Amino acid sequence: MNTPYELLGGEDKLRELASAFYDAMDELPEAAEIRRMHADNLDEIKEKLFEYLSGWMGGPPLYFDRQGTICLTAPHKPFAISARHRDQWLLCMDRALDSVGASDEVKAMLKDPMYQLADIVRNAD
Repeated sequence: MNTPYELLGGEDKLRELASAFYDAMDELPEAAEIRRMHADNLDEIKEKLFEYLSGWMGGPPLYFDRQGTICLTAPHKPFAISARHRDQWLLCMDRALDSVGASDEVKAMLKDPMYQLADIVRNAD
């Protein structure tokens, strides 16, 4: 069975996805609220997203290797994240997956797990 990491195209394509995700966040007016939760310079968070998604999608566990954990709730705790913010995040990810040419198979494979991933950091109504 191929992992989403492999089906997407490995490291280079995943880096492209992380970059496209934050490009979407910069460009989409609908994502303005979550964009304000981030620093002006997105280089560090792009790298962290790439590293997290690498292990999460079945590639090398880069985030765990560097952070010693895969916990997402602690880094997001300082922010009040609602269902609306979750949906903005998912919108950016959908746009990024389209941008990198992810196959319908990969999109279908990631749809529910991405929702769960985004929902787990929700900490506000």
